[in-house]
Amino acid sequence: MASSVGQYCIAVSDLERSVHFYTEIMGLEEQGRTEIPNVDEVHIAGRDGGGRLQLAKFAETMRPGPIDHGFALWKIYINVDDAAATWKKAVDAGFESVMEPERLDRWPVVVAFVLDPDGYLIEIIQHDGKPPGE
Repeated sequence: MASSVGQYCIAVSDLERSVHFYTEIMGLEEQGRTEIPNVDEVHIAGRDGGGRLQLAKFAETMRPGPIDHGFALWKIYINVDDAAATWKKAVDAGFESVMEPERLDRWPVVVAFVLDPDGYLIEIIQHDGKPPGE
């Protein structure tokens, strides 16, 4: 069996607000929920497969206070069909823009950046298939 990344789990402060951001704003779908002692989780993924993102809300007794981002996680990529529309939807919903949509000359992509409800940097990426310079 070939190796692949199955899913990545991030801690969130408000589970339902994060679910709303990733499903209603970013266009992912909820795949399921898990409740284990001291942690509630929601698994989300794209309609067409790819890796999954797991959102975890820890009990305050386990991890009190705000989420400490440290230096380990830089950004989360979300592939979309329309980066400009997704970015606008996020900004219109009150999420902070870090970079407006821009076509990169180096790769055939349009990218934009926003912060999710807990301040994770989200790279909204649209693969357009056009060679650089077109």
